[in-house]
Amino acid sequence: MSLTAGIVGLPNVGKSTLFNAITKAGAEMANYPFATIDPNVGMVEVPDKRLPRIDELIPAKKIIHTTFEFTDIAGIVKGASKGEGLGNKFLENIRQVDAIVHVVRAFDDDNITHVSNKIDPLDDIDTINLELTLADLDSVNKRYARVEKVARTKDKEAVAEFEVLKRIKPVLEAGKPVRSLDFDEEEQKIVKGLFLLTSKPVLYVANIAEDDMADPDANKYVQQIRKFAEAEGSETIAVSAKTEEEIAELDDADKQEFLEAEGVEESGLDRLIKASYKLLGLATFFTAGGKETRAWTFKIGMKAPQVAGIIHSDFERGFIRAETISFEDLDKYGSMAAVREAGRLRSEGKEYLVQDGDIIEFRFNV
Repeated sequence: MSLTAGIVGLPNVGKSTLFNAITKAGAEMANYPFATIDPNVGMVEVPDKRLPRIDELIPAKKIIHTTFEFTDIAGIVKGASKGEGLGNKFLENIRQVDAIVHVVRAFDDDNITHVSNKIDPLDDIDTINLELTLADLDSVNKRYARVEKVARTKDKEAVAEFEVLKRIKPVLEAGKPVRSLDFDEEEQKIVKGLFLLTSKPVLYVANIAEDDMADPDANKYVQQIRKFAEAEGSETIAVSAKTEEEIAELDDADKQEFLEAEGVEESGLDRLIKASYKLLGLATFFTAGGKETRAWTFKIGMKAPQVAGIIHSDFERGFIRAETISFEDLDKYGSMAAVREAGRLRSEGKEYLVQDGDIIEFRFNV
């Protein structure tokens, strides 16, 4: 799957530090705005504890994780919608991603300059959200009159789009994001075609100090960010970007030892990757045994032939059926033979909606 999450935020909130931790790609960092101008794109493995368990029960020569793409976008400043601080370029980069990971500073450090010279997470969030909203309103206003004119001719597509624009315009004028509206399936297609920034799902990342890792909810800034996110139906993840960057270089054993010493069960990065994956409506199916046991990414709601096509177009073109078991059943019964004996092996057809955790062998003929 080619979906990507864009990491955004004000300058010096820890975006590039977080990106470095995620991808180990070494994005340029500096204690001043615009250290990152062109977006850095990096791939990261999606952590999944099911893979080694599948390999234990259905041995293969190697294990392959599925991957996920993050794009690090340069810091936005007030006035970006009017072109301030290379705003047009940055906003266009955001337009190209499928979801937004909004990094917000939630730590005090006099040695790291804040663009506003104060630590105020809600003001930071408002600055970026306002710029995205203003950019969307500008796009909608430009399209509104043109579509209205065509809609008067009773053109069905124009009429449908104009009805959507009439709903969107007052919401943006009120300073609210397009994602706060509910759309049916046909309306969603129209909204997607408008490429509006505030229609994209958002995950807020509170960048905390290492001292707050064991109990991030005790951090007053995290509390503010979480309350704001919940009000708009978004999720918040607390991560110490600087610490995560350091432990990203450790081997698995040392990393686990460090996390235990900090009093946390799972790294912030693992939680972030999983939350971003979920934000985009992605899930994982598996192929197992032989040369490799592999995790594959698919979009929730895809049918078996479409999912087969992710492996190879011939699988979709010549699809016959999908021999399927769930990870839960394999884990419970302990072997493929036991799963079969329990009657839990399923033969699914073209209309089957693939589920997260399905282990599939596709039958096809071309």
